[in-house]
Amino acid sequence: MELSSAVDLITGKVVSVIENKASLLTEVGAEINEIKLELNAMKAFLDDADRRSEVVTSNETDNLRVENVRDIAYEVEDVVDEFMYHFNKQQQWTGRPSRFFMKLIHFPNNLLVRHQVAFKLHGINKRIKSIAARNQRYRGFCSESRKYKEQIGGAYHRNNWVKNLSESALFFKDDDLVGIDKAQRELLRCLMDQELQRTMTSVVGMGGLGKTTLVANTFNKQVVKQHFDCYAWITVSQQYVVTELFKSMIKELYGKAKKKMDQAINLDSMNYRELLEALVNFLQPRRYLIVIDDVWSIKFWQDISIALPANMNGSRILLTTRKEDVASFEFGSVNRTLRLKPLPFDESLALFCKKAFVGKGGQCPLYLESSASKLVAKCEGLPLAIVALGGLMASKNSIAEWSGVYNNLHRELSENDTYFERLKHISLLSYHDLSYRLKQCFLYCCIFPEDFVIRRRRLIRLWMAEGFVEPQKETIPEVVAERYLNELICRGLLQVVKRNESGRPKQCKMHDILREFAVSISKSVTFVAKSDGTEEVDDNGIRRWSIEVKDKEMKAASKAALSQVRSLLVFAVDETSKTSFNRLPSGFKLMRVLDLEDTPINELPDELVNLFNLRYLNLMTRLSLYRSK
Repeated sequence: MELSSAVDLITGKVVSVIENKASLLTEVGAEINEIKLELNAMKAFLDDADRRSEVVTSNETDNLRVENVRDIAYEVEDVVDEFMYHFNKQQQWTGRPSRFFMKLIHFPNNLLVRHQVAFKLHGINKRIKSIAARNQRYRGFCSESRKYKEQIGGAYHRNNWVKNLSESALFFKDDDLVGIDKAQRELLRCLMDQELQRTMTSVVGMGGLGKTTLVANTFNKQVVKQHFDCYAWITVSQQYVVTELFKSMIKELYGKAKKKMDQAINLDSMNYRELLEALVNFLQPRRYLIVIDDVWSIKFWQDISIALPANMNGSRILLTTRKEDVASFEFGSVNRTLRLKPLPFDESLALFCKKAFVGKGGQCPLYLESSASKLVAKCEGLPLAIVALGGLMASKNSIAEWSGVYNNLHRELSENDTYFERLKHISLLSYHDLSYRLKQCFLYCCIFPEDFVIRRRRLIRLWMAEGFVEPQKETIPEVVAERYLNELICRGLLQVVKRNESGRPKQCKMHDILREFAVSISKSVTFVAKSDGTEEVDDNGIRRWSIEVKDKEMKAASKAALSQVRSLLVFAVDETSKTSFNRLPSGFKLMRVLDLEDTPINELPDELVNLFNLRYLNLMTRLSLYRSK
C-alpha cells in the first residue's frame, strides 16, 4: 500500500546516497548500507502484509507491526533527507571560487552533522534489530501471503491486462450506458415540451443511483443544446459560496453563448449585487437551461433563485439531490420530480457485463453466467456498486477467482445491509484488488475537496512527484501514470467529467461516496491529513497535508510538524480566503510537493528557494476569462 511505496522511495534515496562519492559518507556509509538492507526487508514485509489484508482480517498485533515499520521508514526518510539537505548545501559552497576557505569555515558544522546522522541511523538499526531476527520477523506474513497467492491468483496485478484495458478506455463512450433509457425519455420530455413557464425538474434518489450520470448524459445531447439559447452546469455540494457559484455560472453562460462580456467587467472584483445583475440581464430575454447538481438543502434555492428569472421563454432548471424534502419543495414555478430507483436485475446484469467483459464486447462466457448472476444480485440494482464490481471482475478469468470474490462478498454482506453499507463492502473489495501503487493513486484523489474537478495533467504530475509511478524500461512515466488513471476509471473508482476530441480523459472527479470511503482509509493509515487552516497542527507524523482554507489566514503550525510534511496542497474554497489569504507558514525545508494553484498568496516563505527536495511546484493562478486587457 502507501507504506510499501514510501519504503520503496526511501530505498531509492538511500541507494543514491551510497552511490554518491562525496566525502560526507565517512562515518555514515556503513549505517546507510545496513539501513538499505533493512528497508528492502521492510518493503517485502509491507507488500506481503498488504496482499494479506485483502482476505485476512488484521488483528491488533498485525496493525501494530505495520505501524512500527511505517514509523521507522518515515524516520529513516527524515534522517536521509536531513543528510542530503546538508550535503547539497556543502556542494553549493564547494562549487564557489573561494570554496577552500568556505569549506574550512563549515568543516566543524559538517563534522557535527555527520556525527548526528550516524548516531541517529545507528539508533534506528538497533531498534529494528531489537524486534527480532529479520527472517523470523517477517516469515509469518510471507507464508500467509504465499498461501493466499496459491488460493486466489487473480488478486495480483497483471501488467498486460492493465495495459490493454487502459488503452481501450481511451475509446469508451460516455453514452454507452444501461438502464437510463426510460428515465432519459421522461427527462427529455420535461426539457423540451411546449410549456413556456420556467420549469424546475428535480431528479432525486440515494447516492450511487446514477443521478448525475443521467443528467450529464442528457445535458450533453446535441438536441438539448440546440433547443436552448444558453446553458450552464454548476455543482453545489454541502458547502458553497453564492458569489462563487454566480461567477462560475456567468463564465459558463458567456462561454457557451460565445458572447464576450464588456471589457471593463472584471469578475473577480464584482460584488454580489453586480454579479446578480449581470446574470439576470443575461438570462431574462433568453431560453436557458441551468443544471444544479448535488443540492443538499432548500436554503440553496433561496440563495440562488433570484438570479434565475421566471421568464416565459421555456427556460428549464434541472436539479439533482438525495434529499426528498428538497425534491418536493415548491420552487414557485412549474415543478416536476423524477425519482430514480435501483436497476432491475436484467439491466443490472447488462451493465455489469459491459464492465466485466470489455474485451468480449460485453458478452458473458457461458461458464461464468451463474457466477455473474450471483455477483450482480449482491449489488441490488445500485449502479455505482455494479460498475465497481464489474471493473474488479474484468481482471478475473477462472471460476475459482469468481467464486473467491463471491464468497468474500457473501461473508461480508448481510440481508439487512443498507445500500450504503453494500456499496462500501463492494468498494472495499475493489480497492483491495488494486496493486499498492494504484491504491496510493486512488487514495491520493481524496486530497482534493469534495466534487473537485481534477485535470488529468495535474493529477499525473502529482503522482509522479510523489513517487507512485513505477519505473518501466522504454516507457516514459507519463504513459505509465495515464494507464493508472485509466484503470481507476475502468474500475469505476474515478469518473470522467470531460474528454478531449480523441476520447482521452481530460478531467475527472471522485464520486462523493467513494471519496468518503477514501478519506476514511486515508485517516486509518495516516496517508493524508486534511484541515481548514484554522486548526492547530501538531507533530503527528503527517507526510501529506491538504488544507481547504476558509479563513483569512492559516494558523501557524509548529516547526516540528512542518518538518515532516513532504506534500502541501492548499485550496481556497470561499470568497474570503480567495481575497484575503495572507501568507503560508514556513518551516518545510524538506518539501517534495507544493501545490498552491488558484491560491492568491501574497507572501511565500523564504525557504522556498532552498527546497532542494522539491519535485513539483504549482503556483498557477487562473485569471478571469473576462479581465480587461
